[in-house]
Amino acid sequence: MEFVRFGETVHHRSSDIVTRDPRYDILFEPVRIGPVTAPNRFYQVPHASSTGVDMPNTRKGLRAIRAEGGWGVVCTGYCSIHPSSDDSPLRYSRLWDDEDVKNLAMMVDAVHEHGALAAVELFYGSSLTANRTTREMPLSPSGLPRLQPGGRGHFPLHTRAMDKDDIRNLRTWQVDAAKRAKSAGFDIVYVYAGMSFGPFQFISRRTNLRTDEYGGSLENRVRLLREMVEDTKEAVGDACAVAVRFSVDELMGELGMQWHDEGRGVLELVGELPDLWDLKTFGYRDSSNARYSEEGYQEPYVAFAKQMTSKPVVGVGRFTSPDAMVSQVRRGVLDLIGAARPSISDPFLPKKIEEGREDDIRECIGCNICYSCYHESVPIRCTQNPTMGEEWRRGWHPERIEGCASSDGVLVVGAGPAGLEAARSLGQRGYEVTLAEAGTELGGRVCRESRLPGLGTWIRVRDWRRGQLDKLPNVEVYFASELTPEHVLEFGFPRVVVATGAHWTTALCDMRSVPVPADFGGGRVLTPDDIMAGAEVVSPVVLFDFDQYYMGGCLAELLAERGHRVTCVTPADLVSPWCTNTHDQWYAQQRLIELGVGIVTGAWVTGFDGAAATLTGRYAGEVREVEATTLAVVGAREPQDALYQTLAARPEDLRDAGIRTLQKIGDCDVPGAVVHATYAGHRLAREFDANVAPMLFERARLDS
Repeated sequence: MEFVRFGETVHHRSSDIVTRDPRYDILFEPVRIGPVTAPNRFYQVPHASSTGVDMPNTRKGLRAIRAEGGWGVVCTGYCSIHPSSDDSPLRYSRLWDDEDVKNLAMMVDAVHEHGALAAVELFYGSSLTANRTTREMPLSPSGLPRLQPGGRGHFPLHTRAMDKDDIRNLRTWQVDAAKRAKSAGFDIVYVYAGMSFGPFQFISRRTNLRTDEYGGSLENRVRLLREMVEDTKEAVGDACAVAVRFSVDELMGELGMQWHDEGRGVLELVGELPDLWDLKTFGYRDSSNARYSEEGYQEPYVAFAKQMTSKPVVGVGRFTSPDAMVSQVRRGVLDLIGAARPSISDPFLPKKIEEGREDDIRECIGCNICYSCYHESVPIRCTQNPTMGEEWRRGWHPERIEGCASSDGVLVVGAGPAGLEAARSLGQRGYEVTLAEAGTELGGRVCRESRLPGLGTWIRVRDWRRGQLDKLPNVEVYFASELTPEHVLEFGFPRVVVATGAHWTTALCDMRSVPVPADFGGGRVLTPDDIMAGAEVVSPVVLFDFDQYYMGGCLAELLAERGHRVTCVTPADLVSPWCTNTHDQWYAQQRLIELGVGIVTGAWVTGFDGAAATLTGRYAGEVREVEATTLAVVGAREPQDALYQTLAARPEDLRDAGIRTLQKIGDCDVPGAVVHATYAGHRLAREFDANVAPMLFERARLDS
């Protein structure tokens, strides 16, 4: 594939477009949704972007890029209909007044420019919103305690049981928001009855304890949903379709709604009422991490729907394979292929299928970094797609990049995720790039980590970039090339980028949460690098995890599966607590319990002599010993930056060798998650030889 070079915008030439594989023609058929028609079956379902009302340009950019990439329907995230549905400090959209209409119309217009339909997910949070900013009283069907999502305990404010006036008000708020959505130009307007929001709390026996006409029988519990759909249809008339998003199974067994029982019963009662059903499950498994779910994992829960309604059905399942998508349609499971995470990882997934470029699809790895951004109230990011969330403020496009500004050759040292992304992006810009890898395979850390339990999809970080490099004749790759400073000086590349990664250390975390080197008296102490490299492990094992992301849980699982007796120790109150942000903490802890791993929370490892590990309690300072022949430490990482530091200390030699710039990126600069490494590599390439415009920030301003 050829690329334009030297100062021009780099993109795929039209002559490179391959005819679409006829097997996928069915995905590009239009689908009628009430009074509107989706141009194809690709449907970017509602998902939080953590932009909301205060970042309209950022939201517009990240939604519009999906429309440009060929998604036939592009939805907002959850959009509040009233101040008593206030989810702050999390960022959400809203339609409370006419100013909000103007705010959202920006996104609608941008989506329409590319021929896609725009949809809005109207949202009433009930007992799942605390109304921290508005200080409105939370309302729910039965006045139950306000439960924090994700099992994080109760908020110190109950909800008020809704009386008939409250129910009438809720219906009015839905109507008002629907009219505003119509005014903003939306084509599809939602009634959100999923994830224990709004009418779902009336439907579920778990949250509806009423004895009036809105409680008791399923028909009574569905009454509010029926009324809200009818109200919404009347409010928007023939201008907009009305969709229902519904969680068909609470994944709680008999404690909650199950798809084959009352989930099915809801569609029996009102299956023909809306113009579209958007179906999914409930809770953590709704956007399950790839560690615990496969592509299409929601099919068993939604496959019944087409038997219950003649209306189109959209569902999700982290679909990245066009063959899997076709199978869903041909087997009558879904009419529209819903996606949140795959559309984030590759906004141009539909276009690539349409153009016969399936091998160019940047497949989602299911790491759920995107979801973590929502919990942290920052704009959505992606491990695979470093441009996500930067479309407006940095002007980054996932497929286009400015051509190179000089003829300088570039040496990239290290082919981990940062080095690979830097080499790929620099090569796409048109630079002559030499990528030197000390090992015998590309990928660095992702090669090792993708062999851990549940992380197999992570190899896509390497594989997609390797596939793109194969198409770039201006990028050369060398293996078994462990370069010394003298090698780099001898080669004399004008530009040198060091991406040599980081390594885990055996430093222990002390009670101030500071990594401190420890004297282990000759005991067997291993790091994650050692274990992944095949070092001998002797049981029993104490694994001390103060990294608190996925690595500790994965290694404990790996060792237990290999038959070792493992005790996992952490100063946190949960195993892998940061994984609550990526929707796999609960499953990780469950898995370790199932494997018989001992779990000690709220404790530090303060000593190890080869026979036992000394543990000190976090709260009361109690001391005890746990038998251990091997201590595995999952905590601090250090940059492997010796090559960079040595070269940086020799400025005269760099100048004499003709080396104009020396940079370090990724873990070699600051150790982090894979998402930070791919971003660092991409940013370097974007800013290489460039006059970087100031980053745009959105701020609320008073009228002058």
